[in-house]
Amino acid sequence: MDVISYRPEPSEFAWTFGGVKPVRMVKPGDVLELWTEDCFAGKVRTSKDFVSKVIDFPFVNPQTGPFYIDGAQAGDTLAVHFIAIEPARDWAASTTVPLFGALSSTTHTPTLQDPLPEIVWIYQVDKQNRTVRFEAPGGGYAVELPLDPMHGTVGVAPGAFEARSCLVPDAHGGNMDTPEMRAGVTCYLGVNVEGALFSIGDGHCRQGEGESCGVAVEAAMDTVVVLDLLKGLQTPWPRIENDDYIISTGSARPLEDAFRIAHWDLVNWLASDYGLDRMDAYQLLSQIAESPVANVCDPNYTFVAKAAKRFLPTAPAYDGKHEEMKAKAAEYRAGR
Repeated sequence: MDVISYRPEPSEFAWTFGGVKPVRMVKPGDVLELWTEDCFAGKVRTSKDFVSKVIDFPFVNPQTGPFYIDGAQAGDTLAVHFIAIEPARDWAASTTVPLFGALSSTTHTPTLQDPLPEIVWIYQVDKQNRTVRFEAPGGGYAVELPLDPMHGTVGVAPGAFEARSCLVPDAHGGNMDTPEMRAGVTCYLGVNVEGALFSIGDGHCRQGEGESCGVAVEAAMDTVVVLDLLKGLQTPWPRIENDDYIISTGSARPLEDAFRIAHWDLVNWLASDYGLDRMDAYQLLSQIAESPVANVCDPNYTFVAKAAKRFLPTAPAYDGKHEEMKAKAAEYRAGR
């Protein structure tokens, strides 16, 4: 097992999926110890650091990568198992952003109202007690919230020579902003180009379902992943597996299309890996699905559809790849 540590300089950030030269070549089975900057590129540090003043758009949501996976070809599936996701600082930030968010006039849904005011919230991060502290500057209220680290942005290069903004989720992954992307899960991404070109960023100390204001508790992260490759196996939309669920994602506008994509993909997954007739899978999913909204603020919205493994046939997804990668994660931890 090769372990590769990589911390990018600001000049090495990727701002798109696709159209970026790889920073490293890695192999299936390698462990990557990565540092990712927050979505503000580390520029929002105090309550006076308004996004409109400190960010030079479109340079937002920097990614660590891309990594060229040796042997990856279009039509394969890249498996990414998250061994650890931990905040790299003792603080994190959240904001409101003009013309962005679910409850504001936006460029997609313009109205004659003025944009919402810009406010910055700085959270104190307590890794020992596993909390982040919300303090309300307008009301004197404070509360400790559970620390629940995740990555908002995980993906590969899209196909057809496309380069997509790191703010946009789609079939390649990208800025899906689902809290399901936690340590312990395995993410499956369909490979579209030679080398896959995997990138990661947008760490969140926690995020509510929907990310309604458009900004989570944003933080730099120290993240460890192990990679593997499933040759000749296509994955049309990003999928996630944990010990208890298989999870499909769908990203689109309008929101109901994102819902449809996630459920369509999960029906097909139940058919391909679990041997169910598609109509039986459709009926079963209609009765057991859990469907939290991931985000309703990005250029594409994201839904996830979850099926609890306890209701499914015993055949493992992807021939047991999740359990196999958990074993690799345990091997890594034992060697630290």
